[in-house]
Amino acid sequence: MTQQEALEILKTGANVFLTGEPGSGKTHTINEYVNYLRANAIQPAVTASTGIAATHIGGLTIHSWSGIGIKHSLTKRDLNSIADNKRVANRIKKTKVLIIDEISMLSAETLTMVEKVCRTILNSNLPFGGLQVVLVGDFFQLPPVQRRVVVTDEQSFFPDTGDDSVLFAFGSPAWRELDLTVCYLLEQHRQEDLAFLSALNDIRSGKATEIARNCFATRVILNINMKDERSDITAMPEQSATKLFPHNLDVDRINQIELSKLSSASHSYLMQSRGAPPLVESLQRHCLSPVTLELKIGAKVMFTKNNPELKFVNGTLGEVIGFSHDNSQPIVETRSGRKIMVEPMEWAIQDDVKVLAAISQFPLRLAWAITVHKSQGMSLDAAVMDLRQCFEYGQGYVALSRVRTLEGLYLLGFNDRALEVHPTVSAEDARFRAASEVASQQLSSINPSVLRTRQTDFIKSSGGVIGTETPPKVTKDSTHQLTRQLVISDRLTLQEIASNRGLTIGTIIGHLEKLVAELEIVAESDLAIIKPKSSRFEPIKKALDAVQKKEGQMFLSQTRELLGPDYSFDEIRLVRLFL
Repeated sequence: MTQQEALEILKTGANVFLTGEPGSGKTHTINEYVNYLRANAIQPAVTASTGIAATHIGGLTIHSWSGIGIKHSLTKRDLNSIADNKRVANRIKKTKVLIIDEISMLSAETLTMVEKVCRTILNSNLPFGGLQVVLVGDFFQLPPVQRRVVVTDEQSFFPDTGDDSVLFAFGSPAWRELDLTVCYLLEQHRQEDLAFLSALNDIRSGKATEIARNCFATRVILNINMKDERSDITAMPEQSATKLFPHNLDVDRINQIELSKLSSASHSYLMQSRGAPPLVESLQRHCLSPVTLELKIGAKVMFTKNNPELKFVNGTLGEVIGFSHDNSQPIVETRSGRKIMVEPMEWAIQDDVKVLAAISQFPLRLAWAITVHKSQGMSLDAAVMDLRQCFEYGQGYVALSRVRTLEGLYLLGFNDRALEVHPTVSAEDARFRAASEVASQQLSSINPSVLRTRQTDFIKSSGGVIGTETPPKVTKDSTHQLTRQLVISDRLTLQEIASNRGLTIGTIIGHLEKLVAELEIVAESDLAIIKPKSSRFEPIKKALDAVQKKEGQMFLSQTRELLGPDYSFDEIRLVRLFL
């Protein structure tokens, strides 16, 4: 199935399982659908199964969204307690579309609990209380942590049967009741090497052939002693490539060893935070950037967030080539030769447009090595991998499928488990592919006018307003102009613009910075509606003035140090527009 076919099915309001190989465009398709919904005045609940995935999408974990937290089962008392939580209840009641990303890492028991909560709060016997549910992911990726639940006061949803099928979300009764339309994306946008792609597909089939094994064997770095490679990985042929390992211990050791080899001065940057402490701790734990980021000139780094304006994405590799005049900002040269003065960015947990907690750090991490787990979802030009200690189904496949070509792959070795996927997943995948073919055929048989009517009816029944069916693609210049129109002509607030466009507030402020710099808008007159209140504006202005007098420039980091953690970088950038 193509991305466009999947998008047409999503627009009808059908419950969908969107899947496909790494690089097939699952994230792109979901982003298109989210933009479509927002353009028609529907705010979807975008959630993820893990904290790492949630930070990538700027949303909540499904555990937090549904109110189940860390529970492994639900009693009637638990359900009543969650239903009495006004914040959770209101959040679910106003939701029409629920999206759960990285569904492969969500257990069957958790999916069942979320379904039970939705049905209870919405007071409906329909699956998930009648919400449109969109599950996104690839079960060949890393599986959920396996637990056997024992409950004393009430029977568990999943007693200890020893049946592995209940490990995965598709083993949940809630999955079956959803009557999901399977959209299996078949286009490939990451791997362009046919031999490499064939070898990866062999692993997906559950039977790594001799041809596949030989293919990977050709990429093994020979004559490297185990002890030597851990102590001096610069001896490897591809020095600039990221190294992937199954265990955190290896990753941390390699990064620190390599950083210590650099003779240049060290600069440390402490993460800033605001919001509820438990949510802040969750963001810090799952953020790819560290709480304390130590950098030196020559350090290999990887960007950990997307920024279309500066043309870097999560996974872009580079090297620190210097620092700003006051050492408050690192300067990174990417592998493509682009030089970027990096500014702090935010990771946030949001309830619609309300920020519940946020952390701010430079979107960088040391990248001589990372764990396979944290590489999931990335696309790398080159990587060195040690897959001899793989211990989990899918771990090797996740690592191998990160790189775009066979020439970008360097192996220290691999064990049998590295080429294995879960047998239950292999069997289920065949059914997913068959179901997707049926869905594609059914879509092609629908009259286009009937299809449009179904899509329009879904928007109306969900309380939306028919607008532009598919938001037009915009150039860099027109995207800035659209922001200009929304703030000047439509008089929308920053939060409203960000929600309307499906972008972060930081990105919107970036648009305004460009427009002010190019004299297309005058902040004092054109941006009055978004000017901070005097109680916030004046302290920031005072701090910016103090920094400017001392250094001649309005450096964000120094200003933030003067103000303290109660002020965000975005807030400081906003005030800077008016100065």
